[in-house]
Amino acid sequence: MRQSGTWMTIWDDRILEIIRDEGAKPVGELAKADAVRISHSSVSRRCQKLADHGLLLPIGNGVYDITDEGEAYLDEEYDAENEVYLTDSDSVNPSVPTETTET
Repeated sequence: MRQSGTWMTIWDDRILEIIRDEGAKPVGELAKADAVRISHSSVSRRCQKLADHGLLLPIGNGVYDITDEGEAYLDEEYDAENEVYLTDSDSVNPSVPTETTET
C-alpha cells in the first residue's frame, strides 16, 4: 500500500501516475487529463506541493517531472509523510523484542 502524506489528496496520485506514464508535463496538460478532475489552479497548487515534498521536480515554465522519490512512492517504496524510503527493516516493530537463543 502506498504510504501517502497527510498533506496529500487523491489527485496527487493521479498527477504522479500521469507524469510517470507520459513524461514531464505542463500544468495545463495535466489539468486537461481525464484522470484529473480539478481546476488548472488546483493542479498548479498540487504540483507545487508535490515539488515541495520532493515527489516532483519543477523544470521551468510550469512543467513538472517525477523524481526518484515520486517513482518510489508510486511503487510503494517511499513514505511520503516521513519522507523516507521503506526497507525490509521498517517492517520490524522496534518495541517488540526479538527472540534470542542463549548457548
